Amino acid sequence: MQELFARMDSSTVKHTIDLSPDDAVKIVDGPFKDLDGKVSEVDDNRGKVKVLVSMFGRETPVELDFLQVKKI
Repeated sequence: MQELFARMDSSTVKHTIDLSPDDAVKIVDGPFKDLDGKVSEVDDNRGKVKVLVSMFGRETPVELDFLQVKKI
């Protein structure tokens, strides 16, 4: 058990995301594939990115995994 807890040490950073708020991105995976958007928030701890996507004439926030977006 102790060996497993040692591997789960939370002091190490698990995700390195090269995105910052207001960056333009293209969604490359998932139900919103091929849509462009603008990053509004970046959560390094969870590896998530909140992207504002234009849908139905207004910007809608969508939370995505950082692997689902590509910087343009």
